Amino acid sequence: MTTVAPTTSTTSTTSSSSTQDAATAQLSGNFNTFLTLLTTQLQNQDPMNPMDSDQFTQELVEFSGVEQQINTNDNLQTLISLQQSNAGPNAMNYLGKTVTVTNGSANLSDSEADWSYALGSNAASTTLTVTNSAGNTVYSTTGETASGQHDFSWNGEDSSGNQLPDGVYQLAVTSKDSSGNAVTTAVASKGVVSEVNLTGTTPMLMVGNMAVPVSSVSAIDN
Repeated sequence: MTTVAPTTSTTSTTSSSSTQDAATAQLSGNFNTFLTLLTTQLQNQDPMNPMDSDQFTQELVEFSGVEQQINTNDNLQTLISLQQSNAGPNAMNYLGKTVTVTNGSANLSDSEADWSYALGSNAASTTLTVTNSAGNTVYSTTGETASGQHDFSWNGEDSSGNQLPDGVYQLAVTSKDSSGNAVTTAVASKGVVSEVNLTGTTPMLMVGNMAVPVSSVSAIDN
């Protein structure tokens, strides 16, 4: 049984890159403006009353700080580019491996989808809710109330007993204690990576029909 741990979402690569470019452009603009102002100030200062040395030193320190920020941003951008170029080859290592996915999704195939879920403490009530790709609830049932890990297998039938098509479904676990307070929960599923999709900016692991970002994988079984 795989230990389930809550995960947090990450920012998209495209958004991060755009933000980085915008920050670098702003710093470069500030840097050039500062350099122009400083040069103009030196050229037009009164020879009989030159700029105070302390003030001049302070402006040089600020000048150096802006320059260092630009260099730091450039270095960070280089590191990000190197990481992105290695992401595809690294993702290929997942082919044929059984992975544990912690985003709540599971692939329904041949009328079966399997999840595991964990409760952080004993609960008075637990509700398991399965939703489809459109976010609509298709099935709901009661779950275990003891703390620890539990398995849940769904046969793909909705609440009316109709068999639903194969595809990706999401499990949500809502658990409360005797005082009505929420109990910490986490959900995971397992599947074999049959394909790696490299068409986007981020490699996606294909588990059946389910596209899984590497960041949602918490464990790999050989």
